[in-house]
Amino acid sequence: MSSAKKASSALISVFHKDGLEPIVRKFQELGITIYSTGGTEKFITDLGIDVVPVEDVTSYPSILGGRVKTLHPKVFGGILNRQDNASDVAQLAEFEIPQIDIVIVDLYPFEKTVASGASEQDIIEKIDIGGISLIRAAAKNFKDVTCVSSMEDYADFLEVISADNGNISLEDRKRFAAKSFNVSSHYDTAIFNYFNKNHDLAALKVSETNGKVLRYGENPHQKGFFFGDFDAMFSKLHGKELSYNNLLDVDAAVNLMLEFKNDAPTFAILKHNNACGLAQRDTLHQAYVDALAGDPVSAFGGVLISNKEIDKATAEEIHKLFCEVVIAPSYDSEALEVLKGKKNRIILIQNEVDMPEMQVRTCLNGMLLQEKDHKTDTIADLTNATDTNPTDQELEDLIFASKLCKHTKSNTIVLAKNKQLCASGTGQTSRVDALNQAIHKAQSFNFDLKGAVMASDAFFPFPDCVEIADKAGITSVIQPGGSIKDQLSVDYCNEHKISMVMTGTRHFKH
Repeated sequence: MSSAKKASSALISVFHKDGLEPIVRKFQELGITIYSTGGTEKFITDLGIDVVPVEDVTSYPSILGGRVKTLHPKVFGGILNRQDNASDVAQLAEFEIPQIDIVIVDLYPFEKTVASGASEQDIIEKIDIGGISLIRAAAKNFKDVTCVSSMEDYADFLEVISADNGNISLEDRKRFAAKSFNVSSHYDTAIFNYFNKNHDLAALKVSETNGKVLRYGENPHQKGFFFGDFDAMFSKLHGKELSYNNLLDVDAAVNLMLEFKNDAPTFAILKHNNACGLAQRDTLHQAYVDALAGDPVSAFGGVLISNKEIDKATAEEIHKLFCEVVIAPSYDSEALEVLKGKKNRIILIQNEVDMPEMQVRTCLNGMLLQEKDHKTDTIADLTNATDTNPTDQELEDLIFASKLCKHTKSNTIVLAKNKQLCASGTGQTSRVDALNQAIHKAQSFNFDLKGAVMASDAFFPFPDCVEIADKAGITSVIQPGGSIKDQLSVDYCNEHKISMVMTGTRHFKH
């Protein structure tokens, strides 16, 4: 293989022309012959720079409303020929095919068109054929050709082409080829996922082109990466870089708070993906104070999230606590100044973005894929299982506890009262253990559980849980039901005047 290769010709056919002018002028300066089509050809001509229309090379016009412009042997032969192959070089001369050293092409904006809510016809028209073919051909033949496949690479390419009077190294050609195959594979993934949006085909294709290297993974000896558009979802106002564990906690916080998005002021504190504090009040300040009271010990080093703008009074309370991350839809200016008082505290504004519909995780030698649990229990979903019905206040607390239970590691029990988390038992191997953990924790922080409610993420196989809850003062229970022994728990509740409602929906979170 040769190393540096001097470029003498380029094919340019792009949808996005921002940033293209400096490259075209550099080509003119270096005496590089430019071939082009359609709108790109006009753009170059309007700059007063000579350009050879592709139609002059192929002796064939653009046809089918522009669907076919570059798909021709004289174009692809100029790109795919091997310069160290005598037969290829001879055929270029025989068929009057120009050698093409550089291909600058991008793709129709398929993903943006889908996201815009356009009609299917418009979406299909944005499936690029010629561009994707040019990218694959030029990238495949990186030995002789440089492929620039995105406007994001224009500045990089301009620097390369300017550095050595039009000579481009093999290393750079191969680097641009890798970028090009990243573009083409991502594009095809987006198209497939559009056609397979209902997952009729049991095939998984995931492509994220925005990658960030993290300091490390869960532990310092593990590598960590984040793939996704973090900047679209959050505006980071202050603090250090987020870690792998920070991102997991932020994800848990965001998904929990989505349950309370349009509710009264609600504040949550999370630690290790589980809420250790949650309260809903008339003011955000009081919601934070009461959320913190749920477990002021675990709150140390936690992630805090609000469903309303954070004001100065709330910020001053937060500032007393060491916390890693604060998330809110907005902050008033005085609150922001207070929160910035800790150098490393990460302050995020959560923007409105579409969240993924599916969850993906590695499993064994493959992957698991599932729909997100979009079901939120409402009062309309509840069936009274007992002779005693919940009071209006208990109903509100039951729904409050159920929303939180859904976002807590199984097996879980959540205890709540007056729209405040009293305690939860999280990630236990038995539901009884989860309940005992929750009761012990609530009592250790001086919560009076008389009149509190209990939520369970799954059914009770035996009446032991409702008996333990009753003795702790709990008066109402929400659970999915579905056990062959449901009646045993119902009977106990009837005998002790406890209300129980069933949702019919289990909310395991493993």
